[in-house]
Amino acid sequence: MDMFYHAVLIFAAGIIFLKMTGKKAVSQMHTFDLLYIFVLTNIISTPVEVNHIGKAIAYGGIIVLLYKLIVRLSLNNKFRWILYESPTVLIRNGDIDRKGLKRVRMPMNELLSQLRVKGFTDTQNIAIALMEGTGNLSVIPKSDYRAIQPNDLNLNVKREYLPIPLIMDGQIIYHNLKYLQLNQNWLMNEVKKMGEEVENITLATLLDNGKLYIDNNEMTNHNHDPYYYSPGKDN
Repeated sequence: MDMFYHAVLIFAAGIIFLKMTGKKAVSQMHTFDLLYIFVLTNIISTPVEVNHIGKAIAYGGIIVLLYKLIVRLSLNNKFRWILYESPTVLIRNGDIDRKGLKRVRMPMNELLSQLRVKGFTDTQNIAIALMEGTGNLSVIPKSDYRAIQPNDLNLNVKREYLPIPLIMDGQIIYHNLKYLQLNQNWLMNEVKKMGEEVENITLATLLDNGKLYIDNNEMTNHNHDPYYYSPGKDN
């Protein structure tokens, strides 16, 4: 029974400590998700340092059960606000919220850097920017600065199509051929028509028009075109 109480105490203390650290430190993972990985990794590595394999397995099992319980509780509205961090406003209607930045421990230069990564250079153009519970930054631009959508222009656009890979790194993807009700002979004929060899193909995909697109291992020589400049001494 002591083992169970110890596991619960460690997990609870860990969640409190991570919440005190702030969302920025646990970017892209919720607090209890990150703690679960840390604790479980530590427990699994214990038998390497100490000869207590049985205890390590037992502790690991308890931690897994605790994690599954917390995930189940997080689906309930009463517990969700306790377990998950609430979003923090960093910019609202173009104005930077300094209290929000202080709360998530984010310096101004990092905020500007995060905005540039998302394609925004001017804070005045942002309707709202939030740090989510996972530590990710969500940015909603003002209506005047958002990308134009087809609906804005009353345009009918064709249905989105995901090109289906048929060859990757010189290997045929047979289950995709089967899904498309195509055979290997068809594929080999298409490859031959384009003067290629399967082993030289990096990626071949079936497009929405039924044609095969091939990207081989050869790079196009752009004859020092400035638009194709690559940083570094190997350009």
